[in-house]
Amino acid sequence: MEIRALAPADLAVTRDIRARAFGRMTDARWEASLRYSAPVLEAGRWFGGFDGDRIVATGRIHDMTQWWHGRAVSMGGIGGITVAPEERGRGLGRRLMTEILDRCAGFGHAVSMLYPATTRIYRSLGWEHAGAQHKIEISAEALRGIAAERVPVRRAGPEDAAEVAAVIGRVHASAGDCGPVGWHGSMWPVLLGDPDEYCYLAEDGFLAYRWAEGNTALEVVRAVAASERTLRALWAIVGSGSSTAPTVKACVSPLDPVLWLPGEREKETVRRSQWMLRVVDAPAAIEARGYPEGVAVSVPLEIDDPQRPENTGHWRLEIKDGEGRLERSREDAAAVRLGVRGLSALYAGVPVATLRRVGLVEGRDAGALSAAFAATPFSLDYF
Repeated sequence: MEIRALAPADLAVTRDIRARAFGRMTDARWEASLRYSAPVLEAGRWFGGFDGDRIVATGRIHDMTQWWHGRAVSMGGIGGITVAPEERGRGLGRRLMTEILDRCAGFGHAVSMLYPATTRIYRSLGWEHAGAQHKIEISAEALRGIAAERVPVRRAGPEDAAEVAAVIGRVHASAGDCGPVGWHGSMWPVLLGDPDEYCYLAEDGFLAYRWAEGNTALEVVRAVAASERTLRALWAIVGSGSSTAPTVKACVSPLDPVLWLPGEREKETVRRSQWMLRVVDAPAAIEARGYPEGVAVSVPLEIDDPQRPENTGHWRLEIKDGEGRLERSREDAAAVRLGVRGLSALYAGVPVATLRRVGLVEGRDAGALSAAFAATPFSLDYF
């Protein structure tokens, strides 16, 4: 199988493979998918596996960043992985993902994230479960009761792409968020041009929602704000639809401040879509990430990464004043030993005690690493 970037003429075949692998898409959904994927195709980041002149597998790499304690890390967002059903069992998916991992490194991404349809193949190549996209049901009536003062808010569209991206980035940075992604500039006009999404922009916040379930419910796609005033104002807009839509389905952080605004809160329905993370370039990933204030560690590591030998070997991890470094070192009998799955999970904030009990971390006492990498990772985007 030869793997190369797809051309516009290949897209009809990818639609057929996608339909055979996951179910048929309506023409409207397919057209929306093409708009969403156009920047990826133009950037040469949508790949096909060719068996002769036949396309038998596909996959995309989105050019993204991911926030970790307020700092943006270059991230390859993997999506659209499909293998033609009649070609499954030949190892084509693994070959495709191995190539995509190499491409992520070539593009300069320090980490990679994906939403798995299955876990085993991705784990075998170094990805590990790290966080989730959380969707929660909230009473619109409860949101309507939120006291809010008037804040300058305006409708936003494709022409506001740069400002929207900047505002959202500032919110995640100031909050020290872990996990949310930042889209490449070429994607924001596409996202803001969705005719079914209604977007509002404030100086320090952004809201996007859509109608759902036959216009009987509201779905909040994204609502972020850096101040209480703006937070209340944006959610009051959502709550104002309570007479038509009694239920709001919102994509939020598990610790989103909106959950502390309603006067009543008891039982909640939460849907989690798990995502996986992989460290692609270990030194770059450690250096780019942010860390909790007041934490300092100096720990020898022994990393094993069969797919990316550049990460394998003996290292010294230094974290201090919110910054990290990973530098080559001599062999140390007291080193913390971990494979790339363990490293990726640790990077995402999975506690060392958890990783040790599932065999992903071995060696000396590594408890200090839990505080250094502490995080509650989430995502507001599915791709």
